[in-house]
Amino acid sequence: METLSKNINEVHDEGLTVGERLADRVAAFGGSWCFIGLFAAVCVGWMALQGVAIVHGRRPWDPYPYILLNLCLSCLAAIQAPVILMSQNRQEKKDRIRAEHDYEINLKAELEIQEIKRKLDIMMSSKEKRAFKKGLPASSGSPDGARDLASVKAPIYTERGTAIRAARASSSHSMLREGR
Repeated sequence: METLSKNINEVHDEGLTVGERLADRVAAFGGSWCFIGLFAAVCVGWMALQGVAIVHGRRPWDPYPYILLNLCLSCLAAIQAPVILMSQNRQEKKDRIRAEHDYEINLKAELEIQEIKRKLDIMMSSKEKRAFKKGLPASSGSPDGARDLASVKAPIYTERGTAIRAARASSSHSMLREGR
């Protein structure tokens, strides 16, 4: 039996280029509290150095409206925005891969459930035949505890064929555990 379990993060990360890895790291750092604290410290430090220059009677290199600081911050935002968008696009691709993987697992589980149901149906019909040959009713009153197939609810399917609900009768569970 083929297993479908795999680590989607490893599968996705195998194909990343150096630039994509760098973009992910920049986006992770740009969206962190460390970046916000560092950003605030640089801005406050910049303004404090300008104030110290004024207090000491020197001419500040970036007077009050802080045009140079605004230029640096604009450049930072202009570079950081596309990098963050690239990282988000890769995250969306990873989510698509994860959704496809989940679909494959669900489809395999559905097929296995259908196979188990088919085998249960075969087992139940053979028990009914044996009960008929012995002259016993094929319902829950038979000596070996077989239940009517009507008591086992079949799964309800969507238009894509995915099982939404498969209600199990407690007796079919106990029959499987007991090996009947």
